[in-house]
Amino acid sequence: MDEQTERVAAGVADYLEHVVEAVREGRRAGTPLARAVGEHLGTEAGQVPVVTHRVDRHQHVNLDVALEALVSEHGGGTVIGVGGGDQRHHSSFSGMLEESGRWGSFTVGAVERVSLPTGPHSQREAVSFGVHLFRYRGTPVAVLESVGEERFGGVGATLQVAAAEGVAQDIVADVRRLVVERSVFRGQILTLGSGDDAYTPSVGGIGFHPRPTLTRQDVVLPAGSLERVERHVVGTAQHRDVLRAAGQHLKRGLLLYGPPGTGKTHTVRYLLGHLEGVTTVLLSGTSLRFVGEAVELARALEPAVVVLEDVDLVAESRDLSPDAQPLLFTVLEAMDGLGGDADVAFVLTTNRADLLEPALAQRPGRVDLAVEVPLPDDAGRRALAGLYGRDLPFGDEVLEVVAARTAGMTASFFKELVRRSVLVAAEAGHPVTDDDLGTALDELLDEREALTRSLLGGAGGPAAPQGPGAGPYARPFGVPAEPDGGLYL
Repeated sequence: MDEQTERVAAGVADYLEHVVEAVREGRRAGTPLARAVGEHLGTEAGQVPVVTHRVDRHQHVNLDVALEALVSEHGGGTVIGVGGGDQRHHSSFSGMLEESGRWGSFTVGAVERVSLPTGPHSQREAVSFGVHLFRYRGTPVAVLESVGEERFGGVGATLQVAAAEGVAQDIVADVRRLVVERSVFRGQILTLGSGDDAYTPSVGGIGFHPRPTLTRQDVVLPAGSLERVERHVVGTAQHRDVLRAAGQHLKRGLLLYGPPGTGKTHTVRYLLGHLEGVTTVLLSGTSLRFVGEAVELARALEPAVVVLEDVDLVAESRDLSPDAQPLLFTVLEAMDGLGGDADVAFVLTTNRADLLEPALAQRPGRVDLAVEVPLPDDAGRRALAGLYGRDLPFGDEVLEVVAARTAGMTASFFKELVRRSVLVAAEAGHPVTDDDLGTALDELLDEREALTRSLLGGAGGPAAPQGPGAGPYARPFGVPAEPDGGLYL
């Protein structure tokens, strides 16, 4: 080996020796993240056991609320951020603390936060990547709160608790309790499977909706029907303590049935407006597949209501098909899975009660009360015309004429009638009058509008089904249904 080669070799050896020593010093001293956590814990951070608790993505906001409440209960603390780029998302908390000195990549950085809805009109800045440093029952602890990045395969939110043996398990137990007690979903009107979009405030597929503000005057039903519905759903919620003391069950089921457009959903909205503080989960269409999750959420956040709109889509009678829909069994199991002491109401709506699975009514607690929302009679049509035209200068005489000419029409028809009368007046360039209402009525009753009337749920469209199983939908108020093989209650 010549002299130049020897000098190069010696230089490389010196360099490697310095690198090894630097790594040793780094591992002993740690990076700012390891030092900050270690100084708080009073020991070498990499030697402290770590317990992990994961939740679904929609529970991230509640996890953040729960952790903040826990820290506050124990005297407060601080939050530090974690630097190190994308490598953070591939490392566990213990890995960050053990390897930060080796690789020098995990530093103290800015706390990352994300804005999450807590209601239809409120937001919360939740920690999405940060370390909470506080004392739990006098013991110093460090908790990494993080949300998995979807691009890296992350699906939920995670707490990783670095604390003395046994303490971490107690912290997780307290967090679990607080997630339920402090849930931002409690008392809200929620939909499942809504996804994150720009129109409905939502978190992880759970959407928030404002509570309706309807009065009794806004709901037109046969005499006594609204009172029965209200007592069954709202009254039970208001008198739950009395019922429990008397040994009576709280779980109940209500079925609203009748043709499209008669006001079933409108009635549900009225009920929800009078259930302040009661958690409500709304399912309709494709979201009916989440009935199991909805019931689980309702049980955790009771008092609660689960609304299944157009339930015949998933609960068609097994007599009508040799292959029952799998969701039928999910619905039945979900309704049966709650004890009688559960303060949960099921509100079901359907346009075709004759198609429903009879098993829905074979056990108390599934459906205890069925109320028909039929086509309105003369008095009902007069009330509907007045309701939708209450802010317009229509006279009593023209409203009576409207009621007389609209037999078989539904609430949806009258809503469209009033809207169209305003449009007729606007096109003519004058304030709306009785004549405009008459013109709009003539248009809607014209033969060319037969399909429109059908789409609005009224008469004049395709012929109604006849014979067994056709459904009791053409009866006026007060006329009972004949037993025809449909729903028996």
